[in-house]
Amino acid sequence: MKKSVIGAAALALLVAAVLIWWLSQNGKDANAIVLHGNVDVRQVSLAFEGSGRVEALKVEEGDRIKAGDLLAVLDTQTLALEADQAVARVAADRQTVLRMQNGSRPEEIQQARDSLAAAQADAVRAAADLTRMKNVAAATDGRGVSGQEIDRAASIAKASKAQARQAQEALTLALKGPRAEDVAAAQAQLKGSEAAVALIRHRIAQGELRAPEDAVVRSRLLEVGDMASPQRPVYELALTSPKWIRVYVNEADLGRVKPGMDAQVMTDSAPDKPVPGKVGYISSVAEFTPKSVETEDLRTALVYEVRVLVDDKTGLLRLGQPVTVTLKLGAAQ
Repeated sequence: MKKSVIGAAALALLVAAVLIWWLSQNGKDANAIVLHGNVDVRQVSLAFEGSGRVEALKVEEGDRIKAGDLLAVLDTQTLALEADQAVARVAADRQTVLRMQNGSRPEEIQQARDSLAAAQADAVRAAADLTRMKNVAAATDGRGVSGQEIDRAASIAKASKAQARQAQEALTLALKGPRAEDVAAAQAQLKGSEAAVALIRHRIAQGELRAPEDAVVRSRLLEVGDMASPQRPVYELALTSPKWIRVYVNEADLGRVKPGMDAQVMTDSAPDKPVPGKVGYISSVAEFTPKSVETEDLRTALVYEVRVLVDDKTGLLRLGQPVTVTLKLGAAQ
């Protein structure tokens, strides 16, 4: 009796195993490939481009942020004062350029003309005095005027003539205005001052840390009052858009996977809510099966990485979550 019971039990187990194998083979969809993987985790270590003391932190760990959101602020009071100084220098340089471009004022030109007239009058009088002394000396055989007085009068006449010539040149310069080279130099100095203002304002703008992409704050690494630098990240962000699934396909199925192929992504927690996606990337290089998907009998098998881009508008998928991906054959676009 015992042998018959054992034989019947063994036969029942064999039939059950065969039935399970047959159901598993016939339950496969010949028009689909089922793969297993995880929602890829992409992180960003976000730091200020400049150095300074942290003045404010706007978000906490776990917060969802949008691209462009303000996350943290540095103390930029010193830079603001430097910007005021630079703006004042720009104003002064701009007035210098305007003065050179406008040339001499009418009053300055008239003043130069008056100076020339006075110098010319002095030169005429000095020349007349010299002539008169020479005539007296000639009429008196040198007794009426000494040679020393004539020499002094000659020197005065020469100096007066030189002053008149200088006054003429000053009037000419006043009429011509500044040289083109001086105007160009003033304009270049103005541009340099404006660039200095722009640079300081850029450094002030770098005192605001903004989100580069839609993300979730994973870690806050600094606190208010800490000294920040490009080498010290403030936040670690997990990028949430776009999301993609990293799966691996074996060589036998590689020829059936095409870019643009439709995919359905399902999770164990919500198997009735598939998330649509498409194949976006297929690796051209084989690699050993990663430990996250390997089995004992496939430890040395070579597979190809495939990334499936998903349209997770409802936020159903979590970063790092294990998922099942079904690729619909013949649905490449």
